[in-house]
Amino acid sequence: MKIGDIKTFGVVGAGTMGLGIAQISAMAGYQTILFDINEQMLSKAVQMITKNLDKGIDRGKVTAEQKEATLGRISTVNDLDKMIANVVVEAIVEKLEIKQKVFATLERVNTKESILASNTSSIPITQIAAQLAHPERFVGMHFFNPAHIMKLVEVISGVSTDPEVANTIKELASKLGKAPVMAKDAPGFIVNRVARHFYLEGLKLLEEGVADVETIDQLMQTSGFKMGPFQLMDLIGVDTNFSVTTSMFDAFYKDSKFRPSRIQQQKVDAGHHGRKSGQGFYKY
Repeated sequence: MKIGDIKTFGVVGAGTMGLGIAQISAMAGYQTILFDINEQMLSKAVQMITKNLDKGIDRGKVTAEQKEATLGRISTVNDLDKMIANVVVEAIVEKLEIKQKVFATLERVNTKESILASNTSSIPITQIAAQLAHPERFVGMHFFNPAHIMKLVEVISGVSTDPEVANTIKELASKLGKAPVMAKDAPGFIVNRVARHFYLEGLKLLEEGVADVETIDQLMQTSGFKMGPFQLMDLIGVDTNFSVTTSMFDAFYKDSKFRPSRIQQQKVDAGHHGRKSGQGFYKY
């Protein structure tokens, strides 16, 4: 499929990442379908997109007309069989088996020309595509949180990904106003593999009692980082960050340098998922 053939864009998962991807797709002029099994999540996603657009108006980056046009291009569904589009991006939980099940359905209901993509931040693209009949049309399209603001998109080719498919997704990312980078398939790809230790070393310092959360974050900000590791985990989602670390720990055959933190596990168990839950390493 060529870039000019893309008219419809589907997003599976109406969480923080999914709604952000849907927003930028609709803003770029694509008819956008947003799926979630939970209708309440879909309602909240549309409300959040509206709120994001209102903020854009306040900052002079979005007009009232653009807001209305964007919202008019978004439709929602809670039946995966209705997720039919030229390009479909999955943005759900970082669980291989669940992703494979979703893509089996997406492959069945879409045409052979449709491109299927995953927003996974850690699971190898080749693994997700392994059970597909047409893995050549499967590719990684990894956005960063918040998706409607962050410019970087990793375009990841699995072993079977058709180079033309990867190039089309790269062009699509550019049309969405992003800065795409082509990457080979490996756990964590480029950014999450490099950045993992930004979080893990901060957590180790906390575990060892070297410094508290606030001090570590302040020192990293003083060093030039916009946010410290704990502030950033709260923004991304402590549960999401922990899931990615666990996935990479498993993918690298339990390499100790990727060992998940017990403190982070406790936060997840307690439901302290960060800003979205009202409490993480900080209270909101």
